[in-house]
Formats: sequence, structure tokens, C-alpha cells
Amino acid sequence: MMESVLGLPQQLEWGEDVTVGELPRNRPLILLGMGGSAMAATVGMLTARSPQPMVVHRTYGLPTWAATADPLVIAVSYSGNTEEVLSGVEEALGLGLDVAAVATGGALAATAAEHGFPLVTVPAGMQPRAGVGYQTSAVVRVLEAAGVVEDAREQLDEAASVLSSLLGDGSGAAVGLGRDIAVALEGRIPVIYGGAGIGALAAYRWKTQVNENAKAPAYASEIPELDHNELEGWTGAGELAARGIGIVYLRDGDDHPRVVRRMDLTERILDTLAPRAGSVHSQGTGPLARFFSLAVVGDVASVALAEAAGVDPTPVPTLERFKVMLREDE
Repeated sequence: MMESVLGLPQQLEWGEDVTVGELPRNRPLILLGMGGSAMAATVGMLTARSPQPMVVHRTYGLPTWAATADPLVIAVSYSGNTEEVLSGVEEALGLGLDVAAVATGGALAATAAEHGFPLVTVPAGMQPRAGVGYQTSAVVRVLEAAGVVEDAREQLDEAASVLSSLLGDGSGAAVGLGRDIAVALEGRIPVIYGGAGIGALAAYRWKTQVNENAKAPAYASEIPELDHNELEGWTGAGELAARGIGIVYLRDGDDHPRVVRRMDLTERILDTLAPRAGSVHSQGTGPLARFFSLAVVGDVASVALAEAAGVDPTPVPTLERFKVMLREDE
């Protein structure tokens, strides 16, 4: 898994050469995805600018408004067999909507071939979360073809360059920081906080990476929302917070000034209640670079936590067992 983390710059560079056929423009956008593929869809959407609605749909079917809004539907499924995504594609085709897809193959690729809609085929052979760079770069190029991204190659190139600098040959600053934070989190439940937007999205990536790589619970919330509810809950956590939880703060250079102030005050209050495991500040100018510079530290930390726990970060046996149980119920 660490090899995939270190290979993120190359994954993003791969997207610079992707080509996508003609897509309709000036449409609302519905991106379908689950898990690591939904993360790629959401990260890719950071690069988009459009007066039309854009949403990542993380469940079955389509939003109710799809039937009347004539959206472009973009299906993202690494395996090509994600049942929630396939159900959305089926509904979109039934409504006569335009569809584009990102996948390694599977039923989604077969459906694209049957119905003749554009498909970007990403490299196969890894866990979806490990291929987030491939999937994100493919989504960005699809969004470019849809007319809502103007500088796809430049953004991908900057993100790849920033990550190359942070990761180095495996001994870069992001690797060292990730491993240090992992040490601070050992034996604790990670709680990751970021500002609304890029910081919060990166915090959610941290959470899911700890879940799947370290096979451990983790939680993420965003500022300012948590200052209206969750902050109060810490006052009753007592020894649980002091001994069993570690907080990581993610700061984006484009955070709203009031979010920055709220983060400062939130840290001041919580430093008296729960240990701070670390802080990470984004690097770069564009949204892709800033997101990945925050997220990659969590990727490293999650793998380091797996190593410390003596578990293999790559397989996800509980998730696979759940899929088998789901099929047996049919």
C-alpha cells in the first residue's frame, strides 16, 4: 500500500494524457460513486466552475430532480461493478440522459460499450482507494470535456509536482510527518478536523484511510459546523478523551478567515481536553495540490498505523464478507 501512496504523483501525471470524447455542456452534473471512487469524484469536482448544479450522489438511483433537469451523469466505479453506481446508470439511460464513465472494466464498461457513451479506462490491479490519483485525474479530464474545467493539465501537473516534493523517495516531509502523527495516534481513536471545503474533504479521506488501511475506527468533522454542536460534547468525554482519542487538525491555505479564527479557538479549547496528535498545512496553489498535500499525510499515517498494529493494510476482508452476505440475501 505504501508503494501506491508514493506513486500518487505518477497517477496524477497519467491523467495529463487522457483524452475524452465530446460531452454536452451547460448541463447540471451528477457524479455517481461510492467509497474511493466517490472520493475521486468529489476531489475532481474541486476543479470545476459552473453556474449549473453539481452533486456527488452516493447511493442508489439518481436524485429526484434528475428526471426534469436534463443533467449529464458521470459514473465513477473503479471495479465497474459497484451496484449503487450501476443502478444510477440504469436509471439515467431509462430517462434518456447523457452518461460518461470512469472504470477499469466490469459491468460499467460493458454498458458503455453497449450504449456508446464515453468511458475513460483507468489502470487496474489495486484497491480503489489506492488508485485515487488515477480516478481523480480521469474525472478532471471528463469535467474538462463537459466544459467546467479550463486548466486540467496545469492543475494535475501542479498537484503531481507538490506531491513529488512532499513524498520524495519515501523520506520526504509528508512521510516523516505522517509517521510522527501515527506514533501519536497509536492506541487512540483518531478524530480529524478540517475547515469546510478542502480541509474537511481531506479529513474525510484521512478517516476512511484509517478505517480501511489500519482496520480501525476514526472520525472526521468540519469547521464551522462542529463549533455549533460537537465542541460541547468534548466537555463530557473526560478520561475517554484524555487517554483514548487523538486529534489531527488540517489547515488549508484558502480557509475562510473566520474558519481560521474558529480553528484557532477550537484548538485552544480542545488542547485542555484531548491530546493533539498533529497538524497539517496545505501546500500549493490549486485545489488539487492543496487537497492531496493534506490527504497524503493521512495516507502515510494510516499505513504506519497498520504496520504498528501488525495488519496488512491492503485487503479489506470485512468489506468483502459483507458483499458476499449481501448477495446471499438476494
